[in-house]
Amino acid sequence: MPRLQRFRKFVDLLLKSTRKSLRKSRAKPRAAKPESSTAKPQSKTDWARLRDKTSPAKPTDEHPDVAVRKIVRGVVRRGLQPAATKAAISLRVDHDVLEWFKAQGDGYQTRINSVLRAFRDASV
Repeated sequence: MPRLQRFRKFVDLLLKSTRKSLRKSRAKPRAAKPESSTAKPQSKTDWARLRDKTSPAKPTDEHPDVAVRKIVRGVVRRGLQPAATKAAISLRVDHDVLEWFKAQGDGYQTRINSVLRAFRDASV
């Protein structure tokens, strides 16, 4: 059977099935859904606050304010190779050195790693 004849036969079958489904849908009107006797639970969303474009977003207990540095770090990492895996070790350092790194803020372990990497690169 040539391709054109097969295509026409397919279209005819498709039209027949469509016509049958249309006849069935016209024959039976749908009954309306009965109203539920139970009340719907009230939404806890503050829609007025969400619609208000003038007030800035405020952190809540459920969604605390995120540090911008963490967001920027995630954006900067996009498209780069995955960061190399790190080994968990126990390292003994002087107390004053550790306090100095911690005083610099969050990420003190990353900074210690960077200092060690710089020392390694300089030594090669």
